[in-house]
This record gives sequence, C-alpha cells and structure tokens, in this order.
Amino acid sequence: MRKSYLTIIARILVEEEHREFVKAELLKLLDVTRAEEGNISYDLHQDNENPNFFLFHEKWVNRELWQKHMDNKYLAHYMKVTDGKVEEFILNEMTEIGN
Repeated sequence: MRKSYLTIIARILVEEEHREFVKAELLKLLDVTRAEEGNISYDLHQDNENPNFFLFHEKWVNRELWQKHMDNKYLAHYMKVTDGKVEEFILNEMTEIGN
C-alpha cells in the first residue's frame, strides 16, 4: 500500500508594487523549509501571465510536521515583513488520490 502524504497548495497574490520584495522573502523560505523534518518537497512557482501570483506546492510526511513548520520563526518573520503587501492568501490541505 502506498503511503499517503499531506500536500499543501498555497496561493499568494501580492500587490504589484511589493512584488519583488515579497518574492525575495518567499525565496528565503526555500532552503530552510526543505531542511525541516518531514518535508518531502517545497516548490515555489510564479505565474507566467500574472507575475504577482505565486504558488507553493508542498509535500509533507504528515500534518503534525507541517504544523510544526507553520509555527517556525522563518515563517513568522515572513508574515511580519509582508503584512499589508499580500492581497490574497489561499491555502489548501490536500491528499493525493491517484498515481
């Protein structure tokens, strides 16, 4: 039987005048998150037609380890410095159902 992992899709729409700042802050999260316990993948994407739209595709061993990630100091710093610069943040917790 195949192991079921937690998949996170985080959609981030930023205000155009803050795009490069927020992008730089998002990029800072990559290496530290990929090194976290339970992280399988943590990939950041930028939309080709709307450069103000970013998407994280994450895979975690389980929800408990993802929640630990959500409480880390790096994410807290990101939230603090980007406050008021993000128009929309949508997060989906998902489970892969097919190969």
